[in-house]
Amino acid sequence: MSNKVAGRQLEILRAIVDEYVATEEPVGSKTLAERSGLGVSPATIRNEMAVLEDAGLITQPHTSAGRIPTNKGYRVFVDQLAEIKPLSPAERKAIENFLDGATDLDDVISRTVRLLAQVTKQVAVVQYPSLMKAKVRHIELVLLNPTRVMIVLITDAGRVEQRVVELPFEITEAALSDLHKKVNQSIATQSLSSVASNLEGLSRNYRANDKTNVVVIITTLIEMAVEQPEEKVVLAGRSNLARSNQDLSGSIHPILEALEEQVVLLRLLSGTDSSVRVQIGDEQSEKSLRSTSLVTVGYANIGALGILGPTRMDYASSITAVNAVANYVGRFLTENK
Repeated sequence: MSNKVAGRQLEILRAIVDEYVATEEPVGSKTLAERSGLGVSPATIRNEMAVLEDAGLITQPHTSAGRIPTNKGYRVFVDQLAEIKPLSPAERKAIENFLDGATDLDDVISRTVRLLAQVTKQVAVVQYPSLMKAKVRHIELVLLNPTRVMIVLITDAGRVEQRVVELPFEITEAALSDLHKKVNQSIATQSLSSVASNLEGLSRNYRANDKTNVVVIITTLIEMAVEQPEEKVVLAGRSNLARSNQDLSGSIHPILEALEEQVVLLRLLSGTDSSVRVQIGDEQSEKSLRSTSLVTVGYANIGALGILGPTRMDYASSITAVNAVANYVGRFLTENK
């Protein structure tokens, strides 16, 4: 049987997944007949369950009559979701209000990861906006004393890089203000990768000591734009794994250890775009995470976020929540440029 399950068998598979996610108990034909509203007898359900079991979509965990979905069964269920569950009013209100009063990018990311863990009851993972895709929003040049200047580079995603430079010669407020204006005219709204070419030749308009100072400032600015800081990922909701321990094969310690590694987290979110991606069990590249499922999506084409939890996950609700949070944080970052 292919992953295209149709008709009554698909209805029964969906009912098994829904019941198992809700109760954590293997699902029997009698239970499905009583609760699922399928309108068929337990005997008919048993026959169809036998076909689903032969196809590797459900399995019998022990000698009871109940069945549970396999990873392959979850995959079919996710691929053929008839509809994504709508957010509850409380979830919608929480998501709509979670960025109210956010003060800076760190605050936005912190609020996002905590909300995602709270709404989904899973481990939440949020990547900071990538500077690889960033554009310059604004440059600030602040005169600290006549030979010391603070350079502040602000990207369109709200990331802030700053550096203090010592100048070989004194510079006046008027000269720095003039340079500030010219620099912003040259590189504001431009990609970080184009900063060097856009600032090329700017120092030619200056003479003597002013030119030397300008070269130092421009060189530092180019270094700030070219040097990519380490990409950063934050986590929340690790304690949710303990609640799901019975669903995870073996110990949760290898999972927790993997989640401590930034490079692992970055790999989890790599290649993510605006479409929700669901990786179930063995589909994950990290061996220690193969008893879990991962739901990820990109936001604003500059970062990604997702949740990780046991394969016995409410996929429909999780997909809805991950997508909604990504849309809100993406909209917030782009509207507050």
